Amino acid sequence: MSNLFQKAVMWTDIHVGLKSNSITHLEDCMAYVQWMVNTAKANGCETCFFLGDFHNNRASINILSLNYSIKILELISKSFEQVFFIPGNHDQFYRDKRDVQSVEWAKHLPNITIVNDFFQRDNVSIVPWLVGDEHKRIQKINAEYMLGHFELPHFFMNSLVRMPDHGDLRSEHLGHIGSVFSGHFHKRQTSDNITYIGNCFPHNYADASDDARGCMILEWGGTPEYHTWPDQPTYRVYNLSDVLTNTTALLKAGMHVRVNLDIDISYEEANYIREQFSGTYGLRDITLMAAKTTALSEIEAKGSITFDSVDTIVSQQLSSIEVGNFDPKLLLEIYRNL
Repeated sequence: MSNLFQKAVMWTDIHVGLKSNSITHLEDCMAYVQWMVNTAKANGCETCFFLGDFHNNRASINILSLNYSIKILELISKSFEQVFFIPGNHDQFYRDKRDVQSVEWAKHLPNITIVNDFFQRDNVSIVPWLVGDEHKRIQKINAEYMLGHFELPHFFMNSLVRMPDHGDLRSEHLGHIGSVFSGHFHKRQTSDNITYIGNCFPHNYADASDDARGCMILEWGGTPEYHTWPDQPTYRVYNLSDVLTNTTALLKAGMHVRVNLDIDISYEEANYIREQFSGTYGLRDITLMAAKTTALSEIEAKGSITFDSVDTIVSQQLSSIEVGNFDPKLLLEIYRNL
């Protein structure tokens, strides 16, 4: 039996259009892809796998972001003999079906295969973003490698929060597969035969102090090799006392930095520190955060405290609108389809 690839590069979750179509993020995306292509070529990769979430916004694509998308995928198309591209949940217009996705046009580019349905060839299974009860099909698939954009329980969604178990796809359903590689969760992590390869580069403070991002290179039957993009933007959270003591060691060019004010300083001193650190060390941004004066555990409250989700709060607010010609039910429907 032939193998689908000899040596492949895998990358995921670039989220073109993130941060309100920030030009800085778009330039980061372009620079990352050029680095990834160069790294893959230097390591002899003929195949490229993208594991989901190319665009960030499912409802609309900004024209500027679309131009970067086209340039990126044209570069990918001409750089590899074959490219397999999984549209992630952010690429799907609907939450519960895959009828419309934001990279459909890329199927016209040479060498690119858009995998928006179950795909199996030469001992590799590529699984689309699962909807409905499609997770039941996974246990019937046999393959040496399975690639997807899975939402598996108990893995870390970010550095602090684990995915809860919703009773659908579980790790044990994939136990019969040789190796499973997935996008979706941005933190690189492995449990048994399942690996989330980590997103392209840090995107926000959920990725703070975790620079294990970049791309993965896999030779058939070999051990995955991870490569970190050396020019990636980074995120850090420090105390001011530490920054003042170890400034040169902590602050690096291209950083996004939050500084907790654990010592008393004046407003003028805070502005001076912000301007000096930002300019001298080439930071992308620096934010000084006031110290919290009251911890939740110190609050005396009668009865239990409940926390509503964002969806619950928004739904409640929309349902309570009684202004002019606005239809609360229509607004709710629009929100739930975003």
